[in-house]
Amino acid sequence: MSIEAGREKHPAAVPGTDVAAAAQGARPSASDPGEASLRATDLTLGFGQRAILTGVNVEIRRGSVTALIGPTGSGKTTLLRTFNRMNDKVAGYRHSGDVLLDGQSIWHPGVELMALRRKVGMLFQRPNPFPMSIMDNVVAGVKAHRMAGRGELKSIARDRLSEVGLWDAVSERLKDSPFRLSGGQQQLLCLARALAVGPEVLLLDEPTSSLDPIATESIEALIRTLVPALTVVIVTHNLAQARRVADRTIFLNNGRLVEHGETGQMFEDPAEEETARYVSGRFG
Repeated sequence: MSIEAGREKHPAAVPGTDVAAAAQGARPSASDPGEASLRATDLTLGFGQRAILTGVNVEIRRGSVTALIGPTGSGKTTLLRTFNRMNDKVAGYRHSGDVLLDGQSIWHPGVELMALRRKVGMLFQRPNPFPMSIMDNVVAGVKAHRMAGRGELKSIARDRLSEVGLWDAVSERLKDSPFRLSGGQQQLLCLARALAVGPEVLLLDEPTSSLDPIATESIEALIRTLVPALTVVIVTHNLAQARRVADRTIFLNNGRLVEHGETGQMFEDPAEEETARYVSGRFG
């Protein structure tokens, strides 16, 4: 289903679509795993006169986990936030080249931004629950997109909270403030909120950097359960984490994409000396 199609038809009234399935509590099924879900072509990103990344050409494979690694300032988060146009309103942001989602430019004039971000969801570095109840947090996007009726909302909340392993902890306190939850629980809640609208791609910006090891392990295990139904792109400074969770890895440095490929090959037998130096801890 194209982004325009998702915009033109009321999601809850289109049985058989991924959005309708998500509203009923089902995860979208994977299609053609291994093909490109996102594709950057000759992509250059910058702010004002400063170029952050230049000439990026890369595919994000459908139904897999792809890690973006590289030193601080290498453009990982800028690239990640470009995939769902989160940078659009940042002062001075500029881009050339293109990003294709399922073969269509994310900057096509017919693309509605809200529809794009429904298909390409995002989880941020620090938990960002909304100032509303736990249940209302989970279904906020569902309500905004009018994906389901009022009578279906609790079922959707239960399914998504169960999916992220949070239901048992919060089932008796759905009307409570999310700010009473631990940091790890808040991040799981935000993940449930992102999953509730049935995204095709999920962007994770260092999702465990502020969490303890137990919460980190829980999030990492959950990431692996999301594929191949979803395509996941994760920014991480933790090289061990990239090795644990990612099928493929992209290494960025000095304003360019240095190397990308299967994670095992990237860490064990990288093609570039620059990559070998970084993954072995000799710089960065």
